[in-house]
Amino acid sequence: MEFIFIIAVVILIIWLITSSRSNSNKAKPRVLDNPSSDIKGTHNTSASKSSISALSNDAISPIKSIKIDKASVSVELHEQTNELATSKETTPKPRITVVNTSTPTIESADSSTNSEDDLATFNIFESNVSEDTYINKGKQAQWLSKGQEVTIHSRKLKGFLYVGGVMESLVGYRSEPALICTDLPVISPRTNSNEFPTDESLGYWPSYGLLSKESRGAYLDWLATDRSAGNTPIGFVFLYFYGFERFVVENGQDNKIGEEQFEDIFDEVLRLHKVFASNRSFAGYSANLLEFMYLVKPKLLKGKKHTLPKTRHSLLFKLRLSEQIVATEKVDDELALEWIKNTDQYNLKTAARRCDVEFDALFKLYYNQKFSEGMQVKPNKTKLNAEYFAASGGIPSVKILLDSLPDPSILKAPIKKLIPIADKAAEELASYSRYLGKAGTSRDDLAALMLLPRAITNSQPSPLIEKFKKWAKAIILENDGVTNVSEFWLQTDLPAPKAINKKESELIYNLASFADIGIAPDLRYHHAKPKLDGKLVLFTPGHGEEFVPSHVFNQVGVALRLGAMVANIDGVVDESESSELEKLIAHDEKLTDTEKRSLKAYLTWRLVTPSDNAGLKNRLNNLGETEIEFVKRFILSIALADGNVDNKEVKQIEKLYTNLGLNKESVTSDIHQLTTSSHQLAPKSQNSSEFSLDETILALHESQTTEAKNMLEKIFTSDEDESDYIEVSELTNEVEGLDQAHSQLFEKLCAKAQWGREEVAQMCSELKLMVDGAIETINDWSFDLVDAPVIDDDGDIYIDEEIVEEIREL
Repeated sequence: MEFIFIIAVVILIIWLITSSRSNSNKAKPRVLDNPSSDIKGTHNTSASKSSISALSNDAISPIKSIKIDKASVSVELHEQTNELATSKETTPKPRITVVNTSTPTIESADSSTNSEDDLATFNIFESNVSEDTYINKGKQAQWLSKGQEVTIHSRKLKGFLYVGGVMESLVGYRSEPALICTDLPVISPRTNSNEFPTDESLGYWPSYGLLSKESRGAYLDWLATDRSAGNTPIGFVFLYFYGFERFVVENGQDNKIGEEQFEDIFDEVLRLHKVFASNRSFAGYSANLLEFMYLVKPKLLKGKKHTLPKTRHSLLFKLRLSEQIVATEKVDDELALEWIKNTDQYNLKTAARRCDVEFDALFKLYYNQKFSEGMQVKPNKTKLNAEYFAASGGIPSVKILLDSLPDPSILKAPIKKLIPIADKAAEELASYSRYLGKAGTSRDDLAALMLLPRAITNSQPSPLIEKFKKWAKAIILENDGVTNVSEFWLQTDLPAPKAINKKESELIYNLASFADIGIAPDLRYHHAKPKLDGKLVLFTPGHGEEFVPSHVFNQVGVALRLGAMVANIDGVVDESESSELEKLIAHDEKLTDTEKRSLKAYLTWRLVTPSDNAGLKNRLNNLGETEIEFVKRFILSIALADGNVDNKEVKQIEKLYTNLGLNKESVTSDIHQLTTSSHQLAPKSQNSSEFSLDETILALHESQTTEAKNMLEKIFTSDEDESDYIEVSELTNEVEGLDQAHSQLFEKLCAKAQWGREEVAQMCSELKLMVDGAIETINDWSFDLVDAPVIDDDGDIYIDEEIVEEIREL
């Protein structure tokens, strides 16, 4: 017996040692990375991606399978680390525990009146039934459906909640984050029920059990409302959302949830998505859950399919892509667009994400231009395996296997063909995107419309553009195109500016261009800018997008400018003078029709606009003697084009000489030299003192040296000095710059265009900064400098490299 006893003791010791080692290999709970770094509870999407993405072949064996309707889809819950894998030889208790919560038993409150264990109690009842019930500490938690309410700590809460004392998370090593444990301390309800203050206990992955009693009270206060307040901490929304994820993943099998209850949950998650979609992280997670619910019960939710929001890494997209490629071996524009948005091989640029509607339209346009019959893609051999990642850290991943379908979404060659199209569309939207990134702007602004690529505006006519076209054509028909700048500006429906600077000039040109109307003066071609109290001349059709002025266009423009100066000396333009100047345009066969229309409008503008020779005078001071002589000869050729050489004409020329800083005493001798020594003059009639210049003068002195002509053209066609623009002071916030910590963070972030939130959290932790607060501070600083944010928080952190470049240039 003693021998048997000794053997039994040895066996017991060996069992204890083995058991101890087995326990030591249990998975450790997930440790939150700096959970206090984000007071507002912004979710860490880097660590717990809310997506449905391709699964690797080394997936761990499932512990539970679910059959999903008739789509031949099986859903398997997987553990998240290899440490949790169980071998075939041993069968220890699995780390992931899927709790099968059936409808809870409702006990009468009377049975707990004299409770000997003095446990906390609270009431649960159907909204139309006044039956008191209770849940004791230590009893399993229960789910409250839509028709149930609960009173906890003096707060009446409606359904869609897990409440009770005990509930293990599905990963098996900690309490369910969404569980409202009734035994935890909570502060009393606040008098102001519209405020929901939080503290560091909210963390990245909120958990009711980890909240401070103050935050628990604020969370319960929020749950007691309609759960739609705009000032809701996003961490509260996620905590509430965790309960839906838990319930759907755990009970989504056939017949485990009533159809009405499943639809109620779908509708509530969809409502949350719409209310809190401004938080892109939550928008992504909630959209993925809705899509997952649709896949679980496609027949039930068929009528709600159109309500499913779009999301990255969409499983529905992968299904459609696979089915279309199997059926046709081609990809249409809609799936191509989804593909470039869903792939991990390409990150959408800021313009594509900020201007998604416009990007979609441009991408499809350019895609169809390149692949008119669709891009050809053959089915690949890799089968479509996908996985749903919950937002809650207490829920394992859900693997979805689709029988016999390929997974073309992993192919790289098609993406390489789509990337140039996406880049082109995003590049064309860059200016429009930067404008929308500024404070106080809207897609409905005329300035925004002017920045849109023409390809979009042509396909989507604007009422404002149509109204402008009608007005402009009336001006051209009834007033030879002449209008006041102020009258033109009224057509924009914008407040009157204090001056026409570059921004205003570009808006004028762009608006006219959208309506295929030409403008004179157009600084790009006529080297002069309009003034607020001046005039404009409209003509149609306009210059067009591809217009580039020729060398001849510039030379004739020089002649028209000088000729208009001569004609305007006495303040009255004779018809003969304007006619002679128009001949310079009409008789030049080298000018295109567009150039002739543009120059005619430019001449009209010059003749109705007082000449300002100050800039020309300064430029003439830099000329040598040869160039000065050529300028004088050129002016005289234009002045004498009408054949008049009387005293009045001489006095006009002398005045022009004076305005240009030339010696007026030389006018008479210059005229004499031109009319007698060149042998270019011929009498018009024997009985008249009038004379005319021959065609060589009207041809802009082709006999003169090329060097002198080029010098003259350069002087008279160079752009107006930028200093001529009037600086308009605007009220801006005082820029104080960034402190050392935020400056270091900004420089680190500028190293690349996209960061995982966990990476940014680590940087902030090292610099003793809060993630949300740091992003807000840097964006405020960026707004002060360039009127646009430089950081985009979309789950991951995006750096707008165009804004960075703009800041660097300051």
